[in-house]
Amino acid sequence: MHVDPRLAFLVLIFAAGFSMAQAVWGVVGARQAKRAVNRRLATAERTGSLGELVLELRKQRGLNEDGKSVFSWNWLADLVIRSGVRVDPRRWALAIGGAVLAGGVAGLVLTHNPLVALAGAVFLGIGGPLGYLKFTAGRRASALSVQLPNALEVMVRSLEAGHPIPTAISLVGRELPDPVGSEFGMAADEIAYGATLEQAVARIADRCRQADVDLFAASIRLQEKAGGNLTGLLKMLAHTIRERTKMRLKIRAASSEGRVSAYILTGAPIVCFVFINVVQPHYYSDLLHARFIQIGLGCLVTLLVVGNLVMRKMIDMRI
Repeated sequence: MHVDPRLAFLVLIFAAGFSMAQAVWGVVGARQAKRAVNRRLATAERTGSLGELVLELRKQRGLNEDGKSVFSWNWLADLVIRSGVRVDPRRWALAIGGAVLAGGVAGLVLTHNPLVALAGAVFLGIGGPLGYLKFTAGRRASALSVQLPNALEVMVRSLEAGHPIPTAISLVGRELPDPVGSEFGMAADEIAYGATLEQAVARIADRCRQADVDLFAASIRLQEKAGGNLTGLLKMLAHTIRERTKMRLKIRAASSEGRVSAYILTGAPIVCFVFINVVQPHYYSDLLHARFIQIGLGCLVTLLVVGNLVMRKMIDMRI
């Protein structure tokens, strides 16, 4: 059987590259496994006392020493806290500066118009960071709804073993990953720092602003005032949250066709317009100055926005 030496050489190169990639992946995976379970534990390793840890965790979330937001605008404070993004003014300034520069350069390259470049810089410099925060907040809320039943079951096991509620909350903070691990860990630190259980749980709800977490906080507050079987309550709550998550996934699957249609109908005109301007910059130059064309484009943009709002209303189902 004759084997082509060149083909054999290429196979050996592929095998060597594949083996090297597996080795690198194994080393990276081992390092990840040795790291702290969540961000709060990593912060605890770098701090000394409990007071320093509580203040540092609040600082990372954009809160002052009293637990209030450092941002003046309530909507921005709420978005930053819900996103869980670490508040680092220097890094934020670099990111916003890069977004402004990218928007300005893109507008200038595509249209060769300084006003459009300025509008692009402002749009990307403001809309880019806000869009990232909103996307991160939504992804974090979804992760909380998935992780919260597991956290409640960990609390149930701890309570059944005879531990008090603060110890059960602390166990969740040590054993589970972000975001639920850091949130419960912060609550455990605040309880050890002097806050009551009701205050700590209420602060979890204020930081997360998520429906399932609000349900958990309300249940804990009710049990603190009225008493009752907390273990049974947490079991029922974990089951309820899992069923709510299943319902959300069913709704998302049922509305997937509408969401994809909205993405295509919205993106297709924009992509075509940008592509034509890049390939043939003077294609629209003789027409854009006509009053009729300007009015027509304005109407098309208005219809596009109205269509998006209608499709969003059709596929936005909440439980």
